[in-house]
Amino acid sequence: MTSRITITDTAKEIVDKLRKQTGTELMFHQSGGCCDGSSPMCFEKGDFKVGGSDIWLGNIYGCDFFMSADQFEYWKHTQLTLDVTPGRGSSFSLEIPMGIRFIIRSRIFTMEELEDLEPTKSAEEVIN
Repeated sequence: MTSRITITDTAKEIVDKLRKQTGTELMFHQSGGCCDGSSPMCFEKGDFKVGGSDIWLGNIYGCDFFMSADQFEYWKHTQLTLDVTPGRGSSFSLEIPMGIRFIIRSRIFTMEELEDLEPTKSAEEVIN
């Protein structure tokens, strides 16, 4: 199956540092809100409440990745790659004090990939 979400080695290194720092599991959520833009945000697992308006895209490097349903409508034809970039974001994401921020890179799925996509789930299916 083709994954909807992937992660770069650089982002994996940051996830490892954040896991060590927090001592807990992590999760990601990407919304389309006005305050946080559409940046992926990293939280300690359970610190961000997902619900009926969120979609689970998959698990990357041991972290569940959720996206608001409205945002998913724009991104559903693309494979997303979680990466990092220098610069301080303006969100509540755990990496912000490190002087970096998570970003999403995307590419459109091929026709073959679209036929073999990992299924999404509602956030409620994953958290219950």
